[in-house]
Order: sequence, then C-alpha cells, then structure tokens
Amino acid sequence: MKLFNSMSNKIEDFIPKKPNEVSMYVCGPTVYNHAHIGNARPIIVFDTLRRYFEYSGFSVKYVSNYTDVDDKIIAKAIEEKVNEEEIAARYIEAYQKVREGLNTKTLAATPRVTETMEDIISFIQALIDVGMAYESDGDVYFKVSESEKYGQLSNQKVDDLLVGARIDDHHGKESPIDFTLWKKTDEGIQWDSPWGMGRPGWHTECVVMIKKEFGGSMIDIHGGGMDLKFPHHENEIAQSMALYHHPIAQMWMHNGMLNIDGEKMSKSLGNVLWAKDILDQLGGDTVRWMMMSAHYRAPLNINEETIEQAKTELGKIRAALKQAYVKLQLAEVDLPRDVNREILNGFSLAMDDDLNSPNAMMEIFDAVKQLNQLLRAKDTDLAVVAQWIVAIETMIDIFGIKVERITLSKEDIRLYELWNLAKSEKDFVKADEYRKALTQRGIL
Repeated sequence: MKLFNSMSNKIEDFIPKKPNEVSMYVCGPTVYNHAHIGNARPIIVFDTLRRYFEYSGFSVKYVSNYTDVDDKIIAKAIEEKVNEEEIAARYIEAYQKVREGLNTKTLAATPRVTETMEDIISFIQALIDVGMAYESDGDVYFKVSESEKYGQLSNQKVDDLLVGARIDDHHGKESPIDFTLWKKTDEGIQWDSPWGMGRPGWHTECVVMIKKEFGGSMIDIHGGGMDLKFPHHENEIAQSMALYHHPIAQMWMHNGMLNIDGEKMSKSLGNVLWAKDILDQLGGDTVRWMMMSAHYRAPLNINEETIEQAKTELGKIRAALKQAYVKLQLAEVDLPRDVNREILNGFSLAMDDDLNSPNAMMEIFDAVKQLNQLLRAKDTDLAVVAQWIVAIETMIDIFGIKVERITLSKEDIRLYELWNLAKSEKDFVKADEYRKALTQRGIL
C-alpha cells in the first residue's frame, strides 16, 4: 500500500514498524460545541483507512482523543453557569453519537486531557530540564528557535515566522514565536503545577497522550484535518523531537477541507452545518458515501447535487443486492462465508493507491453492473451470483456502509411466486397488488 506522507510531501510505501500491526492516532475534537459536518470528514476517512487495513490482514490500534480543557469550554461554562466537566461531558456524548451514526468501528482508546494531567505536567518539566522550555511568570513556553528541524512538516522557516510575528505577542516570551506549554490562569478549571495554578497548552496534550497510549517509540500514522498541519502538528513534532528525538509518526496524513455550496464553512457566513443534523436528514450511509466520493486529500464541496448523487448511487447498489438476495433465497442458495478476493483486485489496487476512494467506487459500480447482468441472464450460475454479492458487500463494508441482508419469510416467498405468476398470466391488477405488498415488506 502507498500513502501520501505530509512530512515528505510525496507518496510512499506504507511499511508498519511491526509486521501486520498498525498504530494510528487522529486528533479529536475540543468539546465546547457540537461537531460540524467538517469534523465528520476525518472520522470517516480514517475509519475507512482502518477498515481497509483490517481487510488487508492488519491488526489496527486506532486512538483519538478528547480535548476537554480549553478557553472555549471555560467560556461556555461561565456563560451557562455550570462547571466545565458538564460542558465537556455533554459534547463528548454528542460527538460519540455522531461517530456511532457514521457507523464507525470502536476505537482502542479515547483519552481525555483531564485524565492525563499528571503526565502532561511531567512532560513539560522534562522539556524545561533539557533546556527546550522555560517558565515566565507562571507560564511555560517552548523555545521554537532552538528546535533544530522546526517547520519540517509545514515547510515553515523560523526566520520567516519571526518576520511575520506580531510585536504585541511578545509578552513574557523570549521570542514572539515561542508557543505555550502551560498557561497561568485564575479563571475556570485549573491544576496545581511547579509553576503555579493553570492549565496546559493545546499543542502539548496530544504528544503526551500518544506517549501514554503507544509508548515512547514512533507510531505508524498520525492523522487529522489539513487545518491542523500548522501550527498544531508542527508544534507536536517539535516537542517530540526535543524529548524523544523522533517526529512522533512515520507518516503524517491530512484530509482536505469542506466547502458548502462552493464557500468555506464559517460562522461569519452562517453556513455551519452540524453533523448531527445532517445525519438526521441523510443517514450515516449517505454521509459516508458522499464524503468518500472525493479523494481524501482533495477539497470536497457539499451541495444538493453531491447529496442527491450519493443517494442515487447507494440506491442502485442496494437495489441490485436486494434483487440478488431474493433470487438466491427463492432458489435456496446460500452465500459463501469468504470473499473471492480476485473479484476485489481492482478495488484493492485503487485503495492501495493512497486510498483512492473515487476509483474504488468505480470498481464497486462495475461489480454492481456485473451482478445485474448475471441476474438478467436466463441460465445464471447462482453460485457465481453469490460470490459477486459477497464481494460487493465486502467493498461497501470497507466504506462503512451498512450491509443489511434480506431474509424472506414463507409468506414473502408465497407473495413473490404469486407476483411472478400474475405477471406471466398478464393479470396486471393482481400483479400490482402483490408488488405493493412486497414493496411494503421491503422486498421490492
């Protein structure tokens, strides 16, 4: 398999550190509000990647965090006159419902900042001890200028950052581009530390949680949205290099951003769409299919056309499978337990090519076309039909689309036979009655 590595800015062979095992971490949400539809894209992309790894025979340890300490969480708590834990718990529960609504597989761990505080404080102290961080009036900052390879992920140069730094952003810092590891505060939730009461900086949290979940060595993949590449992921790497002498991950993967009707989603434009609302309107299958219709690194535009296209395409796949399920059950032919992987060769080639989901979808459409042709043939080998059914099921399952097989009852079979008989006798009134009954049962 080949994947695009944001660090090298090129497609590389993916070779996990441990044979047949994949370690993957994806930055999770700051839980001060509901997830918007843009937050759903990394959920879908990396769950699909995980599913394909597992189909390919890998064991995957996939971790994603919750940032439950943040100025926005504190501001929301003050506004609502509740504590921060209540705000965080509310939106973690809502985010988890979105994940479930998107039919994602269960994560190996979902660490929270509040549960990792002791490790975070120890990590910051270790950075001070090696001379890569310093305390200033209760705040602690990271020395960006002394980070040897700073900018290696985002291709930023320290000198350019210094030129562009705001002069009024220099208070308490040795350099205006130094970033916060610990923030002194007397408002909201806070913890005691060697530097006084405060809370951690955002860029430190993920480094510590990765260390806690995976140990001190590099993981295989670190992922997230393109908007996290700088400064968040760059600052994660700088801290890891300073203390562990490696850039956290062998591969850095970033998904592209979303547009709504050709415009960037933003509060100022009033076009923010909440994921929960879109899921209620469209369902998880349609959202997943729509999200993967564009390559994960490309921008994706959501509008009525892309939504309707996703509905139509899924409808065609389901219609073919439904017809095939019925035909096999009427003939009392069982589906095989294992998939014929030769049928999935083209699909696998597409997915191996940096998760090329649009090309993989074309392979699914070709498989559906082949299934329809087999179903229309007079002397179809139903064992071959069964193989194509399982192949299509396997491919859409990798895309996270729910597979719901139809099980016919004796009454279903009786109605189906009566429907075919009425058609053959050209009794269209009765045929329409039977068809209506079969449609109500979800068979047609």
